[in-house]
Amino acid sequence: MSNRPAHLTSPVSHHDHADGPADAPVTLVEYGDFECSHCGQAYPIVKELQERLRGRLRFVFRNFPLTHSHPHALVAAEAAEAAGAQQKFWEMHDTLFENQRRLDDRHLVSYAARVGLDASRFAADMESHAHLERVEQQFNGGVDAGVHGTPTFFINGVRHDASWDLETMLDVLRSHVKK
Repeated sequence: MSNRPAHLTSPVSHHDHADGPADAPVTLVEYGDFECSHCGQAYPIVKELQERLRGRLRFVFRNFPLTHSHPHALVAAEAAEAAGAQQKFWEMHDTLFENQRRLDDRHLVSYAARVGLDASRFAADMESHAHLERVEQQFNGGVDAGVHGTPTFFINGVRHDASWDLETMLDVLRSHVKK
């Protein structure tokens, strides 16, 4: 087994949901699961990192639903992608993490209304699984990059295997900003 750090096998592109400037000195990619309690704990940390490094950090979220342990993870990922198709990915992303314990179909419909989605388009997308292939592509890209659990973070394309607590992440990200 190699000691080399794992790298993203799917580079960040215009297909990703990215928040922050494309030319930011540091890009943080999270492979996450909306039903994962650890991802829920990471959510406010990532928000704080974005606030503290505003203008110098681009954050990318990729779906990695762990369906064997989280029964609503896949449908939540599809809901986020359906919202993304209506330019409301980040609003749905935040709503899902802030309501992690309520990700059943009924609640997803109410969240769609809350973030201002076209209800009939959202319902049609969910019924037809219009965004399932995109979720599966993100998941498979994570598997190819060595993702086994969530959250898994990559900083400028290299997997971050150290702690993801606020101070550790802030130190590591700031070191990349200075390069």
